[in-house]
Amino acid sequence: MISLITPATEGALVVPYPATLDVPHELVEHVSWLLHERRRARNTRWRRLGCFKQALLTLVHLRKNETFSQLGAGFGISQATAWRYVDETLDVLAGWAPGLCEAFTGLGEGDHVIVDGTLIPIDRIAADKPYYSMKHRRHGMNVQVIARPDGTPLWFSRATPGRTHDLTAARAHGIVQACLTREILVLADRAYQGAGATVRTPYKNHHEQPEHYQQFNRDHARLRAPGERAFAQLKSWRLLRRARCSTRRIGTIVQAVHTLLTCSYSG
Repeated sequence: MISLITPATEGALVVPYPATLDVPHELVEHVSWLLHERRRARNTRWRRLGCFKQALLTLVHLRKNETFSQLGAGFGISQATAWRYVDETLDVLAGWAPGLCEAFTGLGEGDHVIVDGTLIPIDRIAADKPYYSMKHRRHGMNVQVIARPDGTPLWFSRATPGRTHDLTAARAHGIVQACLTREILVLADRAYQGAGATVRTPYKNHHEQPEHYQQFNRDHARLRAPGERAFAQLKSWRLLRRARCSTRRIGTIVQAVHTLLTCSYSG
């Protein structure tokens, strides 16, 4: 049961209503199993919600971007309890996200990956300059992705303030060096020009360049385009379309969603 709360009705009587969640039942079961293992390791004796409902609570929050007030009313718990349950589940899921070294498992010389960056929009005021992206003209957090040629995400970075340049972020996260060490070709957009190593970017001012330069840029764009699918899958979880949480938690949320995406692929 989900409750309907709008700014006009905040603090008024809450009316719960039935709703559905567009995720596989097996995914909820998988998350609930991870929570069960966590509770068993900590010898947790009793909780207001069972593992399955706690998993469902978190997936509703991620998928629909429901507030904790709405979640609490819908699941019959307090707002504070809803926050604690979601926070715990996110930590459990984030712990299963692959690291940078794991992302390159099975890849070697001759293979290529797509590297790109996106902005996770956040609620911030104009004074919060570190979070303001001039490229996107809004506040947010920068997240980098390494994806397979078909767009399947292999790894998502931690979140950095939105004003961080993509190339700066890629270097700080060790992406450029990791690809160079493994001799893996990287396809990236113009934001990564100057990365060197094994990173390939389009030519500048290609309209003024010879035809073979223009053809290179067209081929490069065609091969790099599937990388956008990784961010499309990430932001299918609506919480990441406009995050209202602390900026320190966005990285954990991204890692948690990556675990959920990985579970979906393997399922």
